[in-house]
Formats: sequence, C-alpha cells, structure tokens
Amino acid sequence: MPVGRLVFTWAALLALLALTIASSFLPIGEWRQVINFAIAIAKAALILWIFMKMREETALVRLAAVIAAVLLLVLGGLLAADYGLRSRSPYVQIDAGIATPR
Repeated sequence: MPVGRLVFTWAALLALLALTIASSFLPIGEWRQVINFAIAIAKAALILWIFMKMREETALVRLAAVIAAVLLLVLGGLLAADYGLRSRSPYVQIDAGIATPR
C-alpha cells in the first residue's frame, strides 16, 4: 500500500477527530449527536475502505458489509423509535433515583 495513501487517510482521520472535538463546544443542541454520528460513519468508512482493504474485495464481501451496516442502522432506528414512543408511566414517580408508587 502506498505511503501517501496511508498519510492521507491518517490526516483525514485526524481532521474528523478535530471536527468531533470542535462539535462538542458548539451550541447546536440536539444536532450535536447527529453530526457526531455522521462523523463516526465517515471514520468507519475510511477504515473499512483503506485499512481493511474493502475496495479490493469481491462484490459478495462488499454486499455482506453493506447488509451488515444497513441492519445495524435498522436496529438503531428501531431502538430510537421504541425510546421515543414510550410514554411515562402514571403509576411510578422517579425521584432522586428511587422509584416510588404514586
């Protein structure tokens, strides 16, 4: 593997790390999580493509990697939907970490 490609990938990963750190200081509210998740996906894609040599693999191996990523995103979406759609229980009040019945 050419050294120039490795140096470029290293610099790109450091730039994405700097973006992650910078986003933690910005007053952007809930968008911080979305931005950091997108940056994490870009880092993972760089690592898969360059260091794991996914570009040299056969189409079947690439398809398996894409299916795994899509299934992970679906599971994350189902988790977010479950968390977002749950309502608070009218029977339990959580106060100072102790659950007491109302």
